[in-house]
Amino acid sequence: MPRRVAITGMGLVTCLGTGVDQNWNELINGRSGIRTITAFNADRCVTRIAGEVGSDFDPWQYIRVKELRRLDRHQQIGLVAACQAVAQAGIETPPSDPYRFAVIVGSGIGGLHTIEAGHEILKEKGPKRMPPMVIPMAVVNLLPGLIAIRYGFKGPNFGVVNACASSATAIGEAYRLIAAGCADVAVTGGTEAVVGEFAIAAFNALRALSTRNDEPAKASRPFDKDRDGFVLAEGAGMLTLESFDHAESRGATIYGEITGYGATSDAYHVVMPDPDGAGAYEAMRLALEDGGIQPEQVEYINAHGTSTELNDKTETQAIKRLFGPSAYKLSISSTKSMTGHTLGAAGAIEAIFTTLALKHGVVPPTINLDTPDPECDLDYTPHKRAKRNMEYGISNSFAFGGQNVSLLFRRAQ
Repeated sequence: MPRRVAITGMGLVTCLGTGVDQNWNELINGRSGIRTITAFNADRCVTRIAGEVGSDFDPWQYIRVKELRRLDRHQQIGLVAACQAVAQAGIETPPSDPYRFAVIVGSGIGGLHTIEAGHEILKEKGPKRMPPMVIPMAVVNLLPGLIAIRYGFKGPNFGVVNACASSATAIGEAYRLIAAGCADVAVTGGTEAVVGEFAIAAFNALRALSTRNDEPAKASRPFDKDRDGFVLAEGAGMLTLESFDHAESRGATIYGEITGYGATSDAYHVVMPDPDGAGAYEAMRLALEDGGIQPEQVEYINAHGTSTELNDKTETQAIKRLFGPSAYKLSISSTKSMTGHTLGAAGAIEAIFTTLALKHGVVPPTINLDTPDPECDLDYTPHKRAKRNMEYGISNSFAFGGQNVSLLFRRAQ
């Protein structure tokens, strides 16, 4: 029989702030973290807004200066979030049985800033001047390796690259490892930090980004008729997962439970979702089946909700198909309306928000939903948070390439 999987630690770094409490407070009060870009001169870009991690981000509390210089930004913010998650869980480090401790972390792109900088050095100074740490700072598997080195975790350890479903996939695989008895504890989640001229220009070329440069806080508008694309953002979310037996044996605080995981492929198009939402529907259905519950038992969905027309409509369609008349009784929100889209980190950040929503009985709002799209007619919790006693919630993550992941969460019992 599969083991139950508890959430005992969480860590967050986003444009809303550093730390779980700061993020949750900003989120439920409907405050946007989207601003005019300051990380580089964006005057040449069509889009000049993003969700940048703010000035309260202080990695020196967790990372030595010498080490910090050898880390790409995605590794810095991911390591800080992981340190928060491990500290909140209060687990013994190094553990007495290190091979029962796993680390699985997702990122859609990894060290893009380092790759860009290395390429500039190559062009200007030649191959002999290439810094030696470019590859370790760029590849996705190095952050889970760094976390393992820091804490002495010697169990399964790998990075997940699955575009915008990367960290949701990482969490799902960590959940399966623990449920199957292959590990007792896993630090898992995701990180992304690609707010730069290259990424902005590339997404602009796809015509995927909002160009509402004069109103940054109003630019991310999931399910709104007047949306014009998503807002690129950076951030990290990390969770400590444990088997219930392991958590209870050491008296750990349990913040919630992961009870289901569904993953599918659209097999349709490289960037567009299947227009009938079949893959998204099946991912949610599989998560509920894995969790052993019926659709009417779900009260909340943290939608993928990117603020792009096709995604918003197909996700809505998939929800209606799975939940039938109960779809109109669901509380739904897109927290990307405040955080922007953190690509590979989004699933982990939103998994934490879903856990907190169930724990506190509070549905975060979807801000900027002024004129609902007629084809998006469910309860997306517009503008203001709502109170609701909830036991089960789903977090959806969908990706370029047609990857779909749904995670099912249960309130701590």
